Amino acid sequence: MKKIKNQILDIHLGKIKQYNLNIRNTMLILGIVFFQACINSPEKKSSQGQEHPNITKLKAQSAEFKPDIIKLNENVYVAVGYDGSNASMVIGEEGVVIVDALRALGAAEKVADEFRKITNKPVKAIIYTHGHLDHTGGTSAFTGNDTDVNIIARAGFKDELEENSPVEPILKQRNIRQFGRDLPASEVINRGVAPGITPTDRAGKGYIAPNLTFQDSIILNLAGLDVELHAADGETNDELFVWIPSLKTLFTGDNYYKSFPNLYAIRGSQYRDVKSWGESIQKMSALPIEYLVPGHTQPLTGKSVIYKNLKNYSTAILSVYQQTIDAMNMGYTLQQTVDSVKLPDSLIDQPNLQEFYGSVPWGVRSVFLHYVGWFDGNPTNLYPLSSVQEANKIIELAGGDKKMFKELNKALKEGHYQWGLQLADYLLQTDYEKTKVIEIKINLLRALAAQQVNAPARNYYLSYSYELENKNKK
Repeated sequence: MKKIKNQILDIHLGKIKQYNLNIRNTMLILGIVFFQACINSPEKKSSQGQEHPNITKLKAQSAEFKPDIIKLNENVYVAVGYDGSNASMVIGEEGVVIVDALRALGAAEKVADEFRKITNKPVKAIIYTHGHLDHTGGTSAFTGNDTDVNIIARAGFKDELEENSPVEPILKQRNIRQFGRDLPASEVINRGVAPGITPTDRAGKGYIAPNLTFQDSIILNLAGLDVELHAADGETNDELFVWIPSLKTLFTGDNYYKSFPNLYAIRGSQYRDVKSWGESIQKMSALPIEYLVPGHTQPLTGKSVIYKNLKNYSTAILSVYQQTIDAMNMGYTLQQTVDSVKLPDSLIDQPNLQEFYGSVPWGVRSVFLHYVGWFDGNPTNLYPLSSVQEANKIIELAGGDKKMFKELNKALKEGHYQWGLQLADYLLQTDYEKTKVIEIKINLLRALAAQQVNAPARNYYLSYSYELENKNKK
């Protein structure tokens, strides 16, 4: 910065001499020059903490979760923003049908009270679009003491969830990081498709298991309405969509929301069938829909708007899938495949395909590993060096610990944050300046978080940085 200021001062001093300005004007010009140099320098911008455009964009997404009971038509009401997902009420002649039941029982009770202000008809059925806790945890708030309510889901409901996994402990930890559950409130923006902070009052305590399940599709008369339920693999393998022809209303579950879809969850999940996901959206888009209710974010109204949103969604998913398959068949390694797959230019700027929640590279990695497993075809990777061996060789190649540490600091200073993380991880395989290296890694993680439009990535970077910070203090 000093060099920049001196260069600017030399230029302006030349102008002062050229125009023979008096001392007062000279000092005024020098003061302005100095001020401009300060505010325009990268160091000053960084210290002022200017917000990255991606963070501004992510903050704007929070408007999707403003708490509200949205009336779509005389029969359909959607509760948005009361919890991490949406819950809906469909009014029929004989009663009401609830689609999804939130996560926290306390939040579900508030929504149930709001729904009862609209109608006091009894709840005849509750439909789970899939097994995730944020759609199933508050059911008893809607059923009350009535044990005759139909609770409907797909066969295989909840089979793949973390509570049934042998690696549940690490999945829970990663879940906490992805959603930023342990972050200070001041650090939280949102979760991409949900509020950043959601109710915890009796989370999951209202869950009631399904008493009616189906395999592929079923048509039921519920509360006097003919309701179609269709299996629709996508975000989960127990996902379904709800179509009510008489109301021209579709409930997509988590196969659609206003963000590029989360084809792979960094918290850890079983393979999400990407091809089937795209095909499920295609199947939905063929319906004459006038009202669309997603599992998260606000509902859509209007045939043309809905068709456009579903069409570009399915096109994006299937494009990522097919590009990945094509690259694999050309013998690309995993990283080469990730580097080659991009959304088509016509889709990149679509509002419902911004990477607030899902990420194209994550989806590519998931497809690649699903079809061929961990080995990417490069024989170099059959028996790689251990992490410690590789670190020592790279550090030696760099000229030793001190030079590597110098490069690490340089990466942070020059904004090469991902490269810096990789250098830090090499040094952390040794005992060289461990405390200082961890401090730099913390700063790198937070610098990356400050640039992220993707909420799970941002939350994970920040959560991990706080974990390191707490360990480093001990």
